[in-house]
Amino acid sequence: MEGLLTCYDHPTSSGPMEGTNNKIKTMKRQAYGYRDMEFFELKILSIHEAKYALVG
Repeated sequence: MEGLLTCYDHPTSSGPMEGTNNKIKTMKRQAYGYRDMEFFELKILSIHEAKYALVG
């Protein structure tokens, strides 16, 4: 019972991780045939460095 009530005190979401996984899967599909896996790893590590401006 205590574990169930804890989720109301400390809500967590897996949304950000799911979004990151989706970005990696999309990059993986686009990167089919890359010879250099190190470059692909660097692109994955740089996902969080991108800053986007809101338009509107």
